[in-house]
Amino acid sequence: MKRAMVLICAMLLSLSAEATRLKDMASVAGVRSNQLVGYGLVVGLDGTGDKTSFTSQTFRNMLNNFGVAIPPNVNPKSKNIAAVAIHADLPAFAKPGQTIDITVSAIGDAKSLRGGSLLMSPLKGADGQVYAIGQGNLVVSGFGVQGDDGSRLSLNVPSVGRIPGGATVERAVPSGFAQGDSLMLNLHRSDFTTSRRVAEQINQLLGPDMAASLDATSIRVRAPRDPSQRVSFLSVLENLNVEQAQDAAKVVINSRTGTIIIGQNVQVSPVAITHGGLTVSITETPEVNQPDPLSGGQTVIAPRTGIQVDEGSGHMFEFSPGASLSQIVEAVNQVGAAPGDLMAILEALKQAGALQAELVVI
Repeated sequence: MKRAMVLICAMLLSLSAEATRLKDMASVAGVRSNQLVGYGLVVGLDGTGDKTSFTSQTFRNMLNNFGVAIPPNVNPKSKNIAAVAIHADLPAFAKPGQTIDITVSAIGDAKSLRGGSLLMSPLKGADGQVYAIGQGNLVVSGFGVQGDDGSRLSLNVPSVGRIPGGATVERAVPSGFAQGDSLMLNLHRSDFTTSRRVAEQINQLLGPDMAASLDATSIRVRAPRDPSQRVSFLSVLENLNVEQAQDAAKVVINSRTGTIIIGQNVQVSPVAITHGGLTVSITETPEVNQPDPLSGGQTVIAPRTGIQVDEGSGHMFEFSPGASLSQIVEAVNQVGAAPGDLMAILEALKQAGALQAELVVI
């Protein structure tokens, strides 16, 4: 833990104010992907399908569309069929005829989709329109086996699979990319300083009043109306290097994994800290008491509990005014605090008002 923390902090300290490409820190408003979702049937399973009522209903409706009528009193249950939900992301500017990857997930009690094939299924957008058609053989990375005694072994998740290029785009999503005489750039991380610097860099490259910072996220840029010229214009802008502003001081704690990230600008006000461990050990040593011969008594087990308390040696260290990241890490490493202890120290510093940073617990 000590080595990992020192390495992370050294990496943070080595980060200088380097320029970043505009395409890596901002996106064009309106140029985005759209989520698609659908419902369908996976067939050809090796007895690992589901037996739910909606699967039977879907299978019956499919056969009716092909002219195969099933009597109403017959329930077409089959372990080789599974009802699935399908979802995909439709990229910006996707055109009819192009293919996209899809993810297929069982929604019934199917044990595995391995070896199955998805039948033709429509994928709809949030507006209810069909934008793609999915079909193909599933690629399932997981598997599962089960014995007659109920024992079971599984690797990954066999009830979810993917079909690379498994959906064909049928409808293009309207885009406002070529509309108006300007476009909007939205920063991935909102920051007033970075927004101002982006506008200044664009004006320095293209001329005054070409870009204006509207807020901490958006920068409006004047752009040509012709679509081909606008593409060339954006090609120049997205390769423009801009120096990003330093983020606000933060300490991020993941309480589940014990990961602690301390930002570069974190400082600590003058404060003294003492930290000691308290270990309580409880042991149970049952004793067997035998009755005397011919006494007619019974053998009993008497509990015997031992409790031991060990107060670890306390440590105290002091932070000078405006202590930096390296000083914090060095002091904590000298104490030899475990991840849980370090979390408690940082939370106590924040409560005392000595930690000049935002404490984020995830």
